[in-house]
Amino acid sequence: MIILGIDPALTITGYGAIEAKNSGLRLIEAGIIKTSPQDQMPSRLYKIYRAIKKLVLDIKPDTVVLEKLYAHYRHPTTAYLLGQARGVICLAAAMQNLPLAEYAATRIKKAVVGQGLASKNQVQRMIMELLNLNETPKYTDVTDALALAIAHSYFIKTAANRTG
Repeated sequence: MIILGIDPALTITGYGAIEAKNSGLRLIEAGIIKTSPQDQMPSRLYKIYRAIKKLVLDIKPDTVVLEKLYAHYRHPTTAYLLGQARGVICLAAAMQNLPLAEYAATRIKKAVVGQGLASKNQVQRMIMELLNLNETPKYTDVTDALALAIAHSYFIKTAANRTG
């Protein structure tokens, strides 16, 4: 199964695609989609949409995984902006009839690191170990996206073990 994890944001959207097999996990591709704050909002959203659409067409994932939107009452604008980026990502997945899974950040961290309040550093180290990476990805957005994909593979495997 090929899983595309996406850590959505307006400035830097991280993505990571893995192949999950019985024999383990394999990194397919990971990186970022970067937009400029100087560009108009529609242009930034369109850039994210086009990049995700291209990824989906190139990688051909079986599913797309996003982090659930978390909104802090002190920062409603952040949730609003993040929601727009998530919207175009959801659209790109829907246009290709791809299933979309969403999980809370604490659930992802618990699945990958073993504790729901793990630090970004702990997540990075675990992702490097699980995927046998020689160097740390430059952006935590990438390791967060890979964590989403890896956790989803665990959840699927656990569900399959329960039913079969």
